[in-house]
Amino acid sequence: MRRRLCSSGTRLIHRRVIRNCYENIRDFCRSSVHPSPFVPSVIPAARNAEKAMTTLARWRAAQVGETGKERERRPYLASECHELPKAEKWRMQIIREIAKKVAQIQNAGLGEFRIRDLNDEINKLLREKGHWEAQIRELGGPDYAKVGPRMLDHEGKEVPGNRGYKYFGAAKDLPGVRELFEQEPPPPPRKTRAELMKDIDADYYGYRDDDDGILIPLEQNEERKAVAAVVAEYKRKKELSLQGDIEEPKEEEEEENIYAVAPDVDSDEDESHTVEEALQPRFIAHVPVPSQLEVKEALLRRKKQELLERYASETLQNEAEEAQDLLGVKTTSES
Repeated sequence: MRRRLCSSGTRLIHRRVIRNCYENIRDFCRSSVHPSPFVPSVIPAARNAEKAMTTLARWRAAQVGETGKERERRPYLASECHELPKAEKWRMQIIREIAKKVAQIQNAGLGEFRIRDLNDEINKLLREKGHWEAQIRELGGPDYAKVGPRMLDHEGKEVPGNRGYKYFGAAKDLPGVRELFEQEPPPPPRKTRAELMKDIDADYYGYRDDDDGILIPLEQNEERKAVAAVVAEYKRKKELSLQGDIEEPKEEEEEENIYAVAPDVDSDEDESHTVEEALQPRFIAHVPVPSQLEVKEALLRRKKQELLERYASETLQNEAEEAQDLLGVKTTSES
């Protein structure tokens, strides 16, 4: 019976609080939609103290006091947390915030400033996530930098040469950012000689220049003019030569020999020496020329001597020389 009374009393309190909230909201809406001429249309924002005195705020404070649970805030520094479960909890909270902001930044209609702010917040949360992962590793937990999924990191794109800062979603198409990701087009590949020869046809060599019927009449016209000019010049010279006004043209001078060598200053003395030498008698020394048999014998003796020097001892060589001296045979060295 007591429980029923308590439950009915709390329900009654809840209904009154909710009714008061609805009445306050209704009055505020009426005053804003149909403003009175004597009441300013803009209602100043309430102060924190006034907000705390509202019925809804007091009811919420009473609920928190009854349960005894207050929302715990994430530490500013990861090094202040010394419990592994809490560190895991704060890391998961950061991941949820990153996923939420990454989903928001995909909307290109948010405006340039809002997109830039969201991108900065995402990068800040990514750095904070890295700090918490390092703290978890120090507390003996898993190394998420190697094991954990990196889907959120892969969605961002880094500017070449600016490591650490990433652009997500619509931030990649912002003015000034799009140009950073544009790559220079590669130079066209050079064609080989075989590829260049494939594009060459008869027009390249001018075989079909006369087919259009434009060039030949022009050439014929110029040819007639040139022939007429030469004939007129020839007739003029012929008439002048008949009248005796001009002399006959002399024969063309011989072409200059470009290979001719200029004569030296001492050429006369050299000629005199050569003449004197030619007049003097010549003496030819008699040189005995060995026959083919003598050449063979000399080569044979030389080979024998080389074999003796290579394989025979000094005593044996001396004995052979003495025997040759006694027999009157000349050695190879003497020959």
